[in-house]
Amino acid sequence: MKLNNKTVWITGASSGIGKSLAIALSKYDCKLILSARRTEELENVKELCSNPDLVYVLPLDLANTDAMKGIAKDAISAFGTIDILVNNGGISQRSPIIETAIDVDRKLMEIDYLGTVAISKALLPHFVEQQSGHYVVVSSLMGKFSSHYRSAYCGAKHALHGFFDALRLEHDKDNVKVTMICPGFVNTNVARNALTADGSKQEHQDEMTENGLDVNVFVQKMIKAIRKEKFEAYIGKFEKFGVFVKRLSPKLIHKLVMRSKVR
Repeated sequence: MKLNNKTVWITGASSGIGKSLAIALSKYDCKLILSARRTEELENVKELCSNPDLVYVLPLDLANTDAMKGIAKDAISAFGTIDILVNNGGISQRSPIIETAIDVDRKLMEIDYLGTVAISKALLPHFVEQQSGHYVVVSSLMGKFSSHYRSAYCGAKHALHGFFDALRLEHDKDNVKVTMICPGFVNTNVARNALTADGSKQEHQDEMTENGLDVNVFVQKMIKAIRKEKFEAYIGKFEKFGVFVKRLSPKLIHKLVMRSKVR
């Protein structure tokens, strides 16, 4: 699939993967719709893009699922069509299950799962009408196997795979594609912004995240997977092989993760 001149809507575009992806896609002369909660940060990303005139800033809060139909209409009207929706927005979590307030679990599901589902469903009639469309969903390797201190995050990411596998099946006839992007450790602020047991931010970087893939290297691999219209892409260092170990032996991946220094 060629990306040139495509219209791409990116959530979570104010920082990290979303920001780097927007800048990279702007070099393909893509028309970009950038969404996140922080308007000022989105405007800053817009100015870093190769063609700011082809960038439309559309603030949204994934927790506000009732607003998604109206926001989707605004997104479509920006350039008249949308070819790709990159569901990148979300939050992470770092806390033991036994200490984690149920409100934290609920918030992860509302933002990472239900927010993503709501915006995707709001755009689906447009994809069906034009008989083409591509959902790119930034899940995680934690959507394929789990790790310590990320129970709510793992649960939300696992749920995304179930939903989008079903969407892919139901709308294959409408030429609607789904690519699940599963990052391992990527050096962004995701750990700093992760919620702890009481819902407050962690505020510090994880060692494994700090030593993860450079975000720009990650984005180039992500773009390659999008262009190939892959069903799933596992992008990381050694940790990505955990997906294949899980397929061979759930007990073995359990032992390997138990021995890891992931915190």
